[in-house]
Amino acid sequence: MKKVVRLFFSMMPFLGFSQLDTYDIHTIAFYNVENLYDTIDDLNTFDEDFTPEGKLKFSGKDYDKKMKNIAQVISEIGYNQAPVLVGLAEIENSAVLQDLVNTSFLSPFQYGFIQFDSPDLRGIDVALLYQKKKFKPIFQEAIEVKIWDESGMRIFTRDILYISGILADEEIHVFVNHWPSRRGGEEISESKRIKAAYVLKRKIEEIQSDNVDAKIIVLGDFNDNPTDEGIKEVLASKGSMQEVELDEFFNPFEKMYKIGYNTLAHWDQLHLFDQVLVSKSFLPLKKNKNQLFFLKANIYNPPYISNLSGKYKGYPKRSFINNKFANGYSDHYPVYISLLKRKTL
Repeated sequence: MKKVVRLFFSMMPFLGFSQLDTYDIHTIAFYNVENLYDTIDDLNTFDEDFTPEGKLKFSGKDYDKKMKNIAQVISEIGYNQAPVLVGLAEIENSAVLQDLVNTSFLSPFQYGFIQFDSPDLRGIDVALLYQKKKFKPIFQEAIEVKIWDESGMRIFTRDILYISGILADEEIHVFVNHWPSRRGGEEISESKRIKAAYVLKRKIEEIQSDNVDAKIIVLGDFNDNPTDEGIKEVLASKGSMQEVELDEFFNPFEKMYKIGYNTLAHWDQLHLFDQVLVSKSFLPLKKNKNQLFFLKANIYNPPYISNLSGKYKGYPKRSFINNKFANGYSDHYPVYISLLKRKTL
């Protein structure tokens, strides 16, 4: 019996379930896939390094390997089958997404995808994969994050992707994020991420003003840890379910971070930038036992996507090393949550 099922059985009395109940587990994942570019030079973006003639000598053969590696990881996240929703960061375009969902690892799950071209100068975007049989999109929007530097010059960064849709007969709201990087240092760049947090917060408040119990999932690579200001203060996230108020978020990755878990290494320090937050309406209360609710969160880091020895032991096995494709996976580990819903008999 899988670990999540044993955990669920131990929670049954608290949740008001009996072992005679049947239920579905829905996995929601996020993965920064580290520069998933095609090999074609887009004259409108700085992507020329990822071409056969570019600095990385990125060939069609390399592209196929990279695609297969990423697809394999996604197909294995969660329990019993691939995630119903997967937020992605560092995707170049819709053609790359089409190749990804067409791989032998992912094609059985019949994924659709949602992606908008963002103003990021590197040409990388966020996206959402969804199993078409299980999730029905209602609305989708690219939310622009407008940031200027001290001299008044525009800093072009990734949009925040917002999708609403139906999962397990319930409306949910999903935000896919890739906040501005720490280039220049954490303190110098922090204001950019706080700005992104406020842009996101405004949209969340708009949704909650229409429905205070709206089911909202915020996921992404925030380039911040769970205790940093943009996540902890602006988004009003808590590391304990019991502390979450109606307009706040539960961040299960906060406790993981405090005891030393990580999803990447940045400047030789381990961080947990990749997270999934859920609104209070997802938390497991007896009165909501027939609704979709949060069960478990985790980091997916099997040995084969990790460095097991050497200087970078314990780091993710990245794709590009010393200016060449190294047949790795990503410089980030994926993260995921499990949602549970009792079946109606």
